[in-house]
Amino acid sequence: MRIVVNGEPREVADGITVLQLLESLGLDPSRVAVELNTQIVKKPEWPHRTLESGARLEIVHFVGGG
Repeated sequence: MRIVVNGEPREVADGITVLQLLESLGLDPSRVAVELNTQIVKKPEWPHRTLESGARLEIVHFVGGG
């Protein structure tokens, strides 16, 4: 199915969860925040929140430093 991640169209498997998407993108789940269709998705929901065709996600990376 087709979704949009940070403004870029992507093809992903039907029924993929937010957590599975992050893993497939090689992202560390402890270092990102996810917005799905303009709503923040809380981390405990990631393994259970399935994506639908046309979903729009924004993934923000946390950067440490000092």
